[in-house]
Amino acid sequence: MSSAQQNTDRDWTALDARYVWHPYTQHATAPLPVPIVRAEGARLHTADGRVLLDAISSWWVTLHGHANPVIAQAIADQARTLDQVIFAGCTHEPAARLAAELVALLPPGLTRVFLSDDGSTAVEVAVKTAFQFWSNRGQRRPLIAALEHAYHGDTFGAMRVSARGVFTAPFDEHLGEVARLPDPTEGDTVGAFRTLIDQRGPELAALIVEPLLMGAGGMRMWPEHVLRALAECCSKARILLIADEVLTGFGRTGPLFACARAGIAPDILCVSKGITGGMLPLGATATTEKVFDGFRSTDKRHTLFHGHSYTANPISCAAARASLTLLDNSSAQRRENIEHAHREHMARLAAHPRVRNPRILGTVAAFDLAGEAGYLSPVGGELASFALRNGVLLRPMGNVVYVLPPYCTTADDLAMIYRVIERFLEWR
Repeated sequence: MSSAQQNTDRDWTALDARYVWHPYTQHATAPLPVPIVRAEGARLHTADGRVLLDAISSWWVTLHGHANPVIAQAIADQARTLDQVIFAGCTHEPAARLAAELVALLPPGLTRVFLSDDGSTAVEVAVKTAFQFWSNRGQRRPLIAALEHAYHGDTFGAMRVSARGVFTAPFDEHLGEVARLPDPTEGDTVGAFRTLIDQRGPELAALIVEPLLMGAGGMRMWPEHVLRALAECCSKARILLIADEVLTGFGRTGPLFACARAGIAPDILCVSKGITGGMLPLGATATTEKVFDGFRSTDKRHTLFHGHSYTANPISCAAARASLTLLDNSSAQRRENIEHAHREHMARLAAHPRVRNPRILGTVAAFDLAGEAGYLSPVGGELASFALRNGVLLRPMGNVVYVLPPYCTTADDLAMIYRVIERFLEWR
């Protein structure tokens, strides 16, 4: 690297240090952020010439690999045609076709798609829709049921239905009541929900869950039969079921959607993260026709008064459509290969005395490190730093270690990731 290039790199990283506020970062103690200048496939290239394996799909969004040429071409073509237009009162082909293509893939019965910006706003739309659906029918249902250890986003409605903890502590008094059910990995969720319905059923607008995989709450994997029982309870009690598939959508758990894996169809389903293959921000909230009809009225007060400036951005919609075309049989085979490799490596890791609760669901593998538990456990930062020094990008959640790679990740790539984890276990 030339001295001029090095000076340029120092210039922009100095600007970052002086002006940028990073997410989920304590700037008083965090190490300097890794300066990334290029990405391709499963690899990230840093300003100082290092190459890192992206073992976490860059915060769980990169499905097919970085800089995928099919999606990049779709973005370029769309940008030359229509970049942005207000979506209240206007429409465009990329959004209309994307909605139709999503409906064709989603669990049966989901027929309407509301487009937004990201996962948190997709959940925000779902929560507001659930409350207003009943209000439009003249029923006061002020309560939503949610799971312990859930995480649904950082906007206020999404925080309200997320578990109380370090993420929400400064805002708890502003978040309102939620009926909290036991985490399915720890308690009798179904029994508690049935009791809640008996006691407060007429107040319940909806139950919201992360189906089968609770991501930021610790990569907690829970049984399909529990999800089926919860869906049955909702159906019998006429309570809306919201499935937050922001993480689990588009093949992360094996099938395209975790709800499909369990054989259930929710009333409302949220997606984001992988919807564009990780190329651009986009969220979507899909509902049944029954829910949509709850807002169709000559009374304008029944309108869903929600929207964003970049709702249904044509370029993002074009990226999403291209990403969906890549979810073909070859993609399904690559996901199976990743799961198989996870199982081989995790079988070996499971014998280590510091490894607790090894678990795998589709392309996601996780385990807990023995010792101090919780998101603030320092061991996660230690592993992240060790992995960076050895060519792998990991971001443990405290003592919870997970591998969640892009679908282009090879068996050799995964072997390298697990070797680094094993070396850390022996080094520390």
